[in-house]
Amino acid sequence: MDSLSRRNVLKAGGALGALGALTAATPAWASTWTWSPRGSVAGAGAGADPRWVWDPEADPLVASLLDRGDVPRVNALLRTWTRNDQPLPDGLPGDLRDFMERARRLPPWADRGKLATAVEFNEKRGLYLGVLYGLASGMMSTVIPHEARAVYYSKGGADMKDRISKTAKLGYDIGSRNAYQPDGEMIVTCVKTRLVHAAVRHLLPKSPHWPDVSGEKIPISQADMMVTWHSLPTTVMQKLTAWQVPIPAAESEAFLHSWQIGAHMLGIMDEYIPASWSAADAQAKQVLDPVLAPTREGVELADILLNLGSPVDGGVLSKHILGAFTRFLLGDRIADWLAIAREPVWDPLLKASWGPFIAVREGLLPFPGAPQAYWLLDEFLRKAALLYLSEARPISIEIPETNRPS
Repeated sequence: MDSLSRRNVLKAGGALGALGALTAATPAWASTWTWSPRGSVAGAGAGADPRWVWDPEADPLVASLLDRGDVPRVNALLRTWTRNDQPLPDGLPGDLRDFMERARRLPPWADRGKLATAVEFNEKRGLYLGVLYGLASGMMSTVIPHEARAVYYSKGGADMKDRISKTAKLGYDIGSRNAYQPDGEMIVTCVKTRLVHAAVRHLLPKSPHWPDVSGEKIPISQADMMVTWHSLPTTVMQKLTAWQVPIPAAESEAFLHSWQIGAHMLGIMDEYIPASWSAADAQAKQVLDPVLAPTREGVELADILLNLGSPVDGGVLSKHILGAFTRFLLGDRIADWLAIAREPVWDPLLKASWGPFIAVREGLLPFPGAPQAYWLLDEFLRKAALLYLSEARPISIEIPETNRPS
């Protein structure tokens, strides 16, 4: 960290100290699991507490790949697998090939009609989605202790720009016109991410640092994945509703459906995937809202995120705008946890102008050609962000072989 980053971490010390004894002694999510699987896309299930369920199919497989030294060869082969309709590369271990062939299939409840409607929603709301995925969901991840620590101490924590580019790819792929179509990439991104999660579960418990601070023996449980999921579509829809963005019921349902499929493809069990927005809101109140808290690791990660624009403008403008947006979207409590300074210009400007901006933008949508024009602009911005994060290199999601080296 540079000196500014160190100051930010020290500034957050008061909040961390006040909460430290409590969070160390009491699990952030200490209540009994009560959400009913009747509210899931499966409509039934065992109802097991998801904190103690991981990925029973992928985990032993990837652990075996790591233990027998197959990961470098697998990563090299999978760099060529980029489209949903591509056959898997020749030369993959047989057990991995069998798993991936199963894992790449859409669930039987996938609805192509709803996915087509989701494209319409994404085309109209792409700008909002980009802002919310990046600054609401992205910054929220730094105050989800399990997620922040798993990221920080795993290999991805050593190169956050690379780590964020891979996360941003998932958000980009699910919002693309061909996400789950044969020529799309969302299925590939999900299957590769599922393999990465399994690797982190095997590697992170061996870290000399993570076990002492994590509060869990194995990372990325079904509960952890659900928390992250709620930080994305559930949080996005809650914000759009609060902003009074008019969304037809069919588009709202379709947007949820695209993320329900995403959850399934990432390895979340169907009995934990909410079947409706009301079910999602109810589940989020139990698994997301209670766990939000500051950590030293999260403060440091947040500072890295806020400084991503520094190579462009030296942080003169970008960090202040990103910080103000974070405070506007997530509120004073979370912004203060992350030691984000109050902005005398940008904070009041956002509060005063965001509502009218949405009203004007929504008023333009019905005009002929406006939705297509907006989608082209939004698509340009999203692709430009990915190119910046990846430094114009292909984004390759690969199975890690180590934890954070430092």
